[in-house]
Amino acid sequence: MKLINRPLMFLLAFGALMIAMAGGGARAQQPSASGQDDITAIDILLDPDATMIEHATAANAQLLKHFPKGFTLGGLHAPHITMLQRFVRTADLPKVFAAADKVIAEANPTTFKLTAYKYAYIGDAKIGNVTVGVGNILVKPTPELLRLQQELADAIKPFEAPTGTAAAFVTTPQAPHISEDLIHYVTVFVPDHSGDHYVPHVSVGIGTTDFLKTFSSAPFDEFTFSPAAASVYHLGEYGTAMKKLHSVPLKH
Repeated sequence: MKLINRPLMFLLAFGALMIAMAGGGARAQQPSASGQDDITAIDILLDPDATMIEHATAANAQLLKHFPKGFTLGGLHAPHITMLQRFVRTADLPKVFAAADKVIAEANPTTFKLTAYKYAYIGDAKIGNVTVGVGNILVKPTPELLRLQQELADAIKPFEAPTGTAAAFVTTPQAPHISEDLIHYVTVFVPDHSGDHYVPHVSVGIGTTDFLKTFSSAPFDEFTFSPAAASVYHLGEYGTAMKKLHSVPLKH
């Protein structure tokens, strides 16, 4: 089934992939100093375990077989599940990290049993004469996952800024500008894209929309997996988790 009316983040991330492919070698680009400011745009995310990575890698291989110009998972395209995107005061980043550490340690997400339940896709962009989109593995939002998201939002709220500017993001030569849509998206992530509006997923690659229609409608054997790690990233254009700022210590 094709995803419709999905959060803007999906569309922004899709644009990032298109630019990376068009520019070539975006994975090797280093964030520029222009991301330094008194406000920082962050993404708190969960890194999945080997089970999800295996399935995501297999799905990625299918997409690459039908569209070799797509991306291979790894580097900037490492599988992950975004939990929260916010603007925070740069001077308070150590407090943000400490707050996230405390909440995530108490939740102990490595014990979560999450269920991947279907393939889906988003996007409708032209590369030459081919129309392509981004494939995703959708994850059921559990009470534990939603509780963790809410607790993270509550914990870092004292360090938030109401909004930010382009200077709050990381830029690269391939994506030197920050869109107003992205600034708005991060500003309203809570509540517009959290809680009942949250769609947890792992992006697995790019494919032609013709193939993605077949890919996303094929029978899907549900599987369970758990988060293996958690991190705080500095956001780049199109909502890309561009630069790791902090690794959250987790129990295993």
